[in-house]
Amino acid sequence: MLLIFTVIFVALVFTFINGFHDTANSIATVVATKVLSPRQAVLLAAVTNLIGGFFGLNVAKTISSGIVDAKVATSQVLLCALFAAILWNLLTWWFGMPSSSSHALIGSLCGASVAAAQNNWHVLIWSVPAGGHWWKYGGIFWKVIVPMISSPVCGFFLGFLVMAILYFLLRNWRPVRVNKTFGVLQLFSSGYMGFAHGTNDATKTMGIIALALFTGTTSGAFAHLPAWLNFLQTPPPEAGQQLYIAKWIIVVCSLTMCLGTAVGGWRIIKTLGHKMVKIHPVHGFAAETTSATILFTTALLGMPVSTTHAVTASIMGVGCAKSPNALRLIVVERILWAWIMTLPISGGVAYAFVKIAQTAGWM
Repeated sequence: MLLIFTVIFVALVFTFINGFHDTANSIATVVATKVLSPRQAVLLAAVTNLIGGFFGLNVAKTISSGIVDAKVATSQVLLCALFAAILWNLLTWWFGMPSSSSHALIGSLCGASVAAAQNNWHVLIWSVPAGGHWWKYGGIFWKVIVPMISSPVCGFFLGFLVMAILYFLLRNWRPVRVNKTFGVLQLFSSGYMGFAHGTNDATKTMGIIALALFTGTTSGAFAHLPAWLNFLQTPPPEAGQQLYIAKWIIVVCSLTMCLGTAVGGWRIIKTLGHKMVKIHPVHGFAAETTSATILFTTALLGMPVSTTHAVTASIMGVGCAKSPNALRLIVVERILWAWIMTLPISGGVAYAFVKIAQTAGWM
């Protein structure tokens, strides 16, 4: 039982780190355009992240039921996956690279599960189960691979399109009027971005905690719980249903994400808001509205997409609409490499952690 509580604790640590790691994604533009101070932007992101955490259970259910076989996801496997994801998040945060916490967690969960199953790749849920629908179950292909490619592509082109439309509509406006108007509008787009971030990111570890409680229940670890701890019991889902996410898990994970958000992630803000392309309030509004819409839509579909990919691609698209030469390609190249490396490296590290644990006799 102690091991299960350790998994829950480490999952919340990941959520906290995810908060300050990805805070930059939702507030970088509003800080870069000087519409809000860093402290004001962090407060706005924290509140909207907290609200958004209550609206993204489809993502939590994908993590708990649609990525790996729940029977393989023991407490030891989940711990190895979480430690690998945390390590990658901290490493990329230290270097100021806006990598994906979502893909770090998914890659780690897959790598740890394959290692625990003695290299049996069939423990990964690749496709839709018989009689299922892709938007409900999906598997790794529909829920991870497809949105991993499509969300940044959509972010880039939608960001470009929105910015091009705004340029056309505002062509006769004076710059002072544009900055003043979109300085106000960006308050709403930034709040929308924080809310959408919460629907996707705050919910990922809800699925991990539900998995840990499910394995604890089915393994008999909770057989002798005192009555006041019966809320930890998580029975197997009924046929055709996904794992149940308890209300207390939603509350705890949302509050933890909110707390992590309040800490902030200034290294990544510098990369997104200043180094990649110089932006003004109208550009920030276009990028935030685009990326938030993508995040909220994919959250409704249960796709744990990368907030970082959506935001960064949207900023790139907006920057290209402004001028193709406005993008600093060296920074873009570094970001692209971080995207490419996240899944395989986090998966490889988690795989190694499991093998080390097995060799040491801990599993």
